[in-house]
Amino acid sequence: MSADGHFRILSHIHFIKFATHSKINTTFMRLRFITLVLLAAATISAMAQQALFSGATVKSPEINPDNSVTFRLHAPKAITVELQGDFLPENTSSVKMQEDSAGVWSFTSQPLDPELYSYNFVVNGMRMLDPSNIYQNRDVATWTSIFIIKGDKGSRGDLYSVNDVPHGNLSKVWYDSPTLKLNRRMTVYTPAGYEKGKNYPVLYLLHGAGGDENAWSELGRAAQILDNLIATGKAVPMIVVMTNGNPNCAAAPGEWDFGMYQPRFSGGVALPKAEASMDESFLDVINFVEKNYKVAKNKQNRAICGLSMGGGHSFAISKRFPDKFDYIGLFSAAVRMGGDQKVSMAERMKADKEFNKEMETLFIANKPKLYWIAIGSTDFLYQNNKDYREYLDFKGFPYEYVETSGGHIWRNWRIYLTDFAQKLFK
Repeated sequence: MSADGHFRILSHIHFIKFATHSKINTTFMRLRFITLVLLAAATISAMAQQALFSGATVKSPEINPDNSVTFRLHAPKAITVELQGDFLPENTSSVKMQEDSAGVWSFTSQPLDPELYSYNFVVNGMRMLDPSNIYQNRDVATWTSIFIIKGDKGSRGDLYSVNDVPHGNLSKVWYDSPTLKLNRRMTVYTPAGYEKGKNYPVLYLLHGAGGDENAWSELGRAAQILDNLIATGKAVPMIVVMTNGNPNCAAAPGEWDFGMYQPRFSGGVALPKAEASMDESFLDVINFVEKNYKVAKNKQNRAICGLSMGGGHSFAISKRFPDKFDYIGLFSAAVRMGGDQKVSMAERMKADKEFNKEMETLFIANKPKLYWIAIGSTDFLYQNNKDYREYLDFKGFPYEYVETSGGHIWRNWRIYLTDFAQKLFK
């Protein structure tokens, strides 16, 4: 065999070895790639499974037999942990939590009265929710963790809890407002057995500044309060309409076509200009409700109430439409009056002829069955409400007044709704 032929044979053998080796390498690389993909998928799946099935590492909050509450946070690398809550002693903004050898920080409160409470942690100066507690509420742009001390039947905590009673339904309902030139949303509570009944009375329940149509059902526990009061015969079955009191908004932030903007107590967001005020447009709400629900369409079966801004709206709406409501409730109401602000509101009211004419039409010509005013003793609107009551007393217009402890807070407004609802349509 020639040298050239020998070289060709050797080259062929080396080629076969190279090709075989390359094929093995390719197969190996493919297997390795598939293995990596499977490992990645398994890791992602494990992470998802962990999110689904992993539980809290500590129990928090833990309600103890004496109704004291223990809060815990596993934060072994934290330097300081504080607890803030609306159950702390007066003038106490926060308390320090203590760390154990396992890195769990804890604090136990004094025994608490039946009530719904809110709280949060402050870790190294940064506010955070309780990661062991899935129950939370949003008030304007602030989230807080919540819990309920239930107490005995009929207590505040019991009324705010979901109990084994017939339940009404909550619906998010869109309606047309020709006055505001918007398709808007409201929350509507219909009582248990609504389908079987007819001619229900209606309570129009209005929120405060920074709130929306979700506020009373979520922060105010309106459905639970009404379910429990109706089930025990303390309130008559009624429809409750919770409107959005921002006339330039169609619905709650992120739930209409304006987008996912940050809610504010006032200002901060360049929202569209309103076509009219809430009181000017309120007949659109009444007309929709009376066209689409089984309601009694008369003054004796309509009530309106609200907190803060919503109390101001209730004041203005009942004055603008004096023949529409027999029951009017002002909760920490933002009652406003124009004129020289250096003069007390009571004196400005006494001097305003048009205002006096409207109020006389409401109280003398239409005689509402109940005009109910409630406020906390440390509420920043206390003087405003005191001035308004001075005017009502001066004119001899009848009203009921309730004063509670505390300030401009949901704890008071839930109490006011509970008490006001029991006075309606009887």
